[in-house]
Formats: sequence, C-alpha cells, structure tokens
Amino acid sequence: MVDVARAHFPLWQQGRRIAARWWPSVCVLCSGRGANPLLDLCAECHADLPKNDSACARCAEPLARGISVAPLLCGLCLQRVPRFDAALCALRYAYPVDRMIRQLKYGNAVIHGRVLGEIMAAYVGRMHCGPWPDCVVPMPLAQKRFEQRGYNQAIELAAVIERRLPVRVRTDLVVRSRETLEQAELDRKQRSRNVRGAFSLSGELRGRHVAIIDDVVTTGSTVNELARVLRRAGARRVDVWAVARAGRMK
Repeated sequence: MVDVARAHFPLWQQGRRIAARWWPSVCVLCSGRGANPLLDLCAECHADLPKNDSACARCAEPLARGISVAPLLCGLCLQRVPRFDAALCALRYAYPVDRMIRQLKYGNAVIHGRVLGEIMAAYVGRMHCGPWPDCVVPMPLAQKRFEQRGYNQAIELAAVIERRLPVRVRTDLVVRSRETLEQAELDRKQRSRNVRGAFSLSGELRGRHVAIIDDVVTTGSTVNELARVLRRAGARRVDVWAVARAGRMK
C-alpha cells in the first residue's frame, strides 16, 4: 500500500524542514524536543499515543486488542448498518488524545489541530484504499458556537489533510442549520435525537464520493446524520475520517 502522506510532499513541508534546523519543534505534551519537524511530538510521546489498531471495519469502534480477523464488524454495525460506508479513526479517545482534543475545542489550543491533523493524514494515507474522495467536508459548527470559539476545529484538521493528501476541502456544501446541545452531555439515544435535522446542503452531490472530517467519533450519531443528508443529496459513497474513536457508551 502506497504511503500517500509521504509521497505528497509539497514545498511548504520542505520549508518547515529547513526552518526546523534553526527552530527545532517542541513536543506539545512533554515540552521535549520534537522528533519530527512536521510533528510537534517527541518520539516517546508519539509512540505512546493510544493507536486504534483493532477496530470495527465499518465504524472504527475500538475492539478487544488481539483480534486480527479482518474485516470484523462490531455488534451495532451488525444490527444496523451506518449511513456511511467506512470510517478511519487513527487513535482511541483516551489519554492524552482526549485532553488534546478538548483543549483544541475548548481551550484555544489551535496547535493541537495541526499535530492531530498530521497524525490523521499519515494514518489515512496508509489505510485508505481505492480512489480518493471527490471532496472532503469538515463537520460544520453552529454559528453561535463558531463565534464563541473563533474557529472550527474540523476545518483546522481538514486544512492539514488538504495539504498532505490529494483531496479538496469544501466548506461551502454543508451548514449547521440549527443550534444543538453539546453532544458530550448526552447519552446515545439523546445524541441521535439532538442532531436530527441539524444539517442542510447548498448543492447536489450526485454520484460523488465524499469524506466527512471530524475530531472524534463517539456514538457516531453526528456523522451518521450528516452522512444521511449527503446521501439524500446524491452522494454515492460517504467515508468518515476522524482523529479519534471512543469506545461504546450507553
């Protein structure tokens, strides 16, 4: 399998490598010297990140470690097939990834968007099979939440993806058409009801292959609802690319 993330090496990355000779990268977790000029993590912290290396082939939910039969589906996907075709989630939503994502979303730590975006791009570059999506769509924020944060963390991740992989980011296709409660405060059933009808599209996607970009997939309710809307607009395939995947919750 070709490592597209390595093969796609534009001039901006070469510039960062040159700059790193004078201003070495610093690990965002332990403040040690970064091992990679394109990734602000030291080798030890990078190696200790909780990899999602045993996961459902459809929704990427973490499975018991040591299970190597592929493709393997989780119980929920066997009961009810998601609206999306496949998910790629590089890490498990556990320490320190959970802290990094919370700081990105609520603590103005935009640098974590670049670090996590690099990890995500490298993972997708290794694991993605077949043709690349026609476009990738960052999970949109409601206007009020966007104004509070000043940025959309999914767009920060998507910007790295677009630089590293041969895909095009579209931020004009989907909008959050109504305010919703914070999903973190809700259980699985409440999450599904909370996002129902929360998205609207500005155009058709007939026959297109689309990938949704998000920071973390917990129950899958939000990406499933967006995938439903994309399919109604004509998308023939919908993938989900996220930094992290949480384990099962009630």
